[in-house]
Amino acid sequence: MANWPEVRAWAETLADTVFPPSCVHCAALVERGPETTASPYRHLCRRCAGLVDFVRAPHCETCGHPFFGPGEGGRQCLKCEGLEPAYREGRTTVLFKGPVRSLVIELKYHRGLHVLADMEAIFRQAGPVLDWVRGGVLVPVPLHARKARERGYNQAALLAAALARAAGGETQVRSLLVRTTDTRTQTAFDRRTRMANLKNAFALAPGAAFDPVLHYLLIDDVFTTGSTLNSCARTLRRAGALNVDVVTLGHG
Repeated sequence: MANWPEVRAWAETLADTVFPPSCVHCAALVERGPETTASPYRHLCRRCAGLVDFVRAPHCETCGHPFFGPGEGGRQCLKCEGLEPAYREGRTTVLFKGPVRSLVIELKYHRGLHVLADMEAIFRQAGPVLDWVRGGVLVPVPLHARKARERGYNQAALLAAALARAAGGETQVRSLLVRTTDTRTQTAFDRRTRMANLKNAFALAPGAAFDPVLHYLLIDDVFTTGSTLNSCARTLRRAGALNVDVVTLGHG
């Protein structure tokens, strides 16, 4: 019987040799070579791979953004003042800038499903995040049905699946929420406006059930103001999920 992971790896290596992929950030060729010199990602060149900025402790316990400087620290950063999180803690994997921003844009707006392998590779390098989510229930932030039809997928659900594979163990993904309000994109709005737009925007998915002893982690691509994640957390808490946290790929 064929070993399909090995076959797939061989096929990808052959394809990259014949048709080298271009970097989604700078458009340079992603050259393959010895493991010590090659990029760890299939769609970021070696130079851009070095620009991926992983978050290390100490960091804000609400959004996961790192604290910089010897005099900084504490439970919550200035950006999170006034958020009043309905969840316990938030973590982020990398900063949403440069090549990470390009990966997210490729996935969300250009149907770039091929970059999911690189996002999973990023998760696999984030040991503290993997340790934190392992064995938990990953709950992707849902898209409204209209937007899901237009895009063809929910990027948060795909990221949750990638993170579950990277974490291993008994980590699982459950789509426990639905988006009931078709709000406009929230990118240009401040936190107060986002919170108003998202009021009652989420509900439990049909048949959703909760175990109070399980660890539930809301998953999204980017933490911006936290309004969307907080609205989802409130819905989970009202339904009986006691241990709710937040994880994002990036922080913007």
